[in-house]
Amino acid sequence: MDGLERLWTPHRMPYITGERAPGGCPLCLAPDLPEDETLVVARGELVFAVLNLYPYNPGHVMICPYRHVADYTDLTEDETVETAVFTRTAMRVIRAVSRPHGFNLGMNQGAVAGAGIAEHLHQHVVPRWSGDGNFMPVIGQTKVLPQLLAETRVMLAEAWPASGH
Repeated sequence: MDGLERLWTPHRMPYITGERAPGGCPLCLAPDLPEDETLVVARGELVFAVLNLYPYNPGHVMICPYRHVADYTDLTEDETVETAVFTRTAMRVIRAVSRPHGFNLGMNQGAVAGAGIAEHLHQHVVPRWSGDGNFMPVIGQTKVLPQLLAETRVMLAEAWPASGH
């Protein structure tokens, strides 16, 4: 034995190998799944908030238009506004339930820019805490997440305003 401890994360293998969910775009499929099978936190008229299946930190959500569109410049004015409103609401909700010290917000436009699902636009809302970049990702190239996705989804969904924003 080499003396190393191992964290097994087999759910990440499809992401590493580039496999996609059967049946099409996972961001198009997510809003139509039954509540107990989805990571959708909140639904709006034109966009929805969904937990990232491979989060950087607990509470990492993505704001996605329902419409399958790849580029930010292809959003309608109403989709752009609701994306911004949902991003703002996600920050408020995450602050209320998790008290992060800050956030990373962003979109990776295209595969070359790092988009894991380049064909369906999504705005990342990543809560950050002082010291959350410890030795595990730096030395061990492993991210340790202290909360299950299903628990995070319930916590955020219950705190999301009934109006959607």
